[in-house]
Amino acid sequence: QLQASGGGLVQAGGSLGLSCAASGRTFSNYVMGWFRQAPGKEREFVAAVTWNGDSTYYADSVKGRFTISRDNAKNTVYLQMNNLKPEDTAVYYCATGWVFSRRTDGYRYWGQGTQVTVSS
Repeated sequence: QLQASGGGLVQAGGSLGLSCAASGRTFSNYVMGWFRQAPGKEREFVAAVTWNGDSTYYADSVKGRFTISRDNAKNTVYLQMNNLKPEDTAVYYCATGWVFSRRTDGYRYWGQGTQVTVSS
């Protein structure tokens, strides 16, 4: 089970930090990823981190602004979002998979999502 938290309302240019805590099993061997879905749009890849944190991947739209990290001792993955833009407004989901993928079907377990709203 994955539980995402940390969403909220922020002004453009502001920052938010998301967390995703895993329970029920150990996800330290899994890739952890963040996706987002804006109203009327498909769910899209945001960022991912390999099981040991050595490799990270980002969508071009968030590169340089967002940072993904993980703490396997806490079974938690984080997404630090800086310089937020109105187009970052979406429900953010965390997910786990065996190997890195930018596709939603590459991830097996999903959290419930947390709303991020960026006002202009």
